[in-house]
Amino acid sequence: MKRNLLAASVALSVLTLVGCGEKEPELETSIQQASYGIGLNMGESLLQDGLDDIDPQALALGMQDALEQKEPRVGEEELRTAFTELQTRAEERAAGLVNETLEANKKYLAENAEREGVTTTESGLQYEVIESAEEGAPQPDADDVVSVHYEGKLVDGTVFDSSMSRGEPVDLPVSGVIPGWVEALQMMRVGDKWKVTIPSNLAYGERSPSPVIPPNSVLVFDMELLGIQSEEESEMTVDEPEANAE
Repeated sequence: MKRNLLAASVALSVLTLVGCGEKEPELETSIQQASYGIGLNMGESLLQDGLDDIDPQALALGMQDALEQKEPRVGEEELRTAFTELQTRAEERAAGLVNETLEANKKYLAENAEREGVTTTESGLQYEVIESAEEGAPQPDADDVVSVHYEGKLVDGTVFDSSMSRGEPVDLPVSGVIPGWVEALQMMRVGDKWKVTIPSNLAYGERSPSPVIPPNSVLVFDMELLGIQSEEESEMTVDEPEANAE
């Protein structure tokens, strides 16, 4: 507990010094580094919640008063009002961002559908065959466990996960991944290499599985179906993409 308070105190001093124009403290000791990590996590969490207009100095002052067990400088009623206003602004910004994202998605998918070689299924899934499997190659069904190489990207090209870069394919149950993967895998044959574009409703929808994948994201995967596991192999523990493709 004392270590937690000390770490918070050091993180607080970092905020205060930086805000006052003082020389930034060095992050050499484990306490300094852990304290920096606390601040980093707090900042990322606030950004993810849409609270990017937080005043760092006021935040630092509140932390300092709490750690020193001082009387709050702002009354309870004022705090409730301030929190409500802050939440309302965040929700309004989030709603606006959702609308912008959905419109951008619609445009991207419409343009991608017009590209030569792209097929759009009834569900809205889009795929492009990069390399075809040999004729008669096996095709998985929903109950199978398959071995796959993949690279997942956002529409701006940001790579959020890649078994290819790790050099290690993943084994996963066909029915245990996001709907876009479930559909694509059952259309592929062993040896196929596809580029699959997954609308947000077939991916994570309004959820954000990780900070790098915003809500309502269209996901683009380069996928290679390497194999279908035997029944004995399927009983072993399977892997999951680090992008949490479930």
